[in-house]
Amino acid sequence: MNFPYQWCKNQALNTVASIIFYTSIPMPYVENLKFDQVARFAPAIGLIIGGILGLFDIVANFLEIPVFTRSALVVVSWIAITGGLHLDGAMDTADGLAVMDQERRLEVMSDSATGAFGAMAAIILVLLKTVALIDIQENRWLILMAACGWARWGQILAIARYDYLKPTGKGAFHKQAIRSYKDVLPSVLLLLSLSAVMLLLDQYYLLLAIAIALTGSTFAFLTGAWFNHKLGGHTGDTYGAVVEWTEALFLCVMTIQ
Repeated sequence: MNFPYQWCKNQALNTVASIIFYTSIPMPYVENLKFDQVARFAPAIGLIIGGILGLFDIVANFLEIPVFTRSALVVVSWIAITGGLHLDGAMDTADGLAVMDQERRLEVMSDSATGAFGAMAAIILVLLKTVALIDIQENRWLILMAACGWARWGQILAIARYDYLKPTGKGAFHKQAIRSYKDVLPSVLLLLSLSAVMLLLDQYYLLLAIAIALTGSTFAFLTGAWFNHKLGGHTGDTYGAVVEWTEALFLCVMTIQ
């Protein structure tokens, strides 16, 4: 009789820990939180982030804020909600990849100072997301949820598939949480359920649901594979880069409707 209660309690605590780890959303103080399993919950947290952004976009549209300004505000809110966690990783990764000497790349990525390539990567990512959102006229809330969810699934897929390049680091403990593809399966089923909900709402969403699932899973796989090809593995920074580039590329493809 005690098992369901304890299981629910553990899941709730893990969810709170994941929200604290991956976002800047204010949460009540909870004692003895453990962060070792947060990676498992990353796609679910992505859906929460996307849902918040979608709601913000709906309210802004109700207030008749023009789509250009509204899209920029959504992207700014996107960065604010995540605390720039993944964008910082994408910037560090860009600085590292700019170094021709492969042995120095990890050293450069560990440097807290932002270089020219990191700044350019941030500008490109913010620009792509903003412009893509401007061109997406319908179902923006669904697309935002899917973008955030599939991008974080790409992160845990990279954790499961590729070696971690540092003996220690801000992303090293994720490897203990995501040990095999079995740990990746529940989150992909969660994301596919988003497409199923779309179909229940209206059969018109069939093509969109298929496009979202295929585009999201494809970019989630390809971005992780590309960074692994360039670096021979992953770090906490590249996990963030996977999230950012998957989100941006996903939104770009979703402009084709």
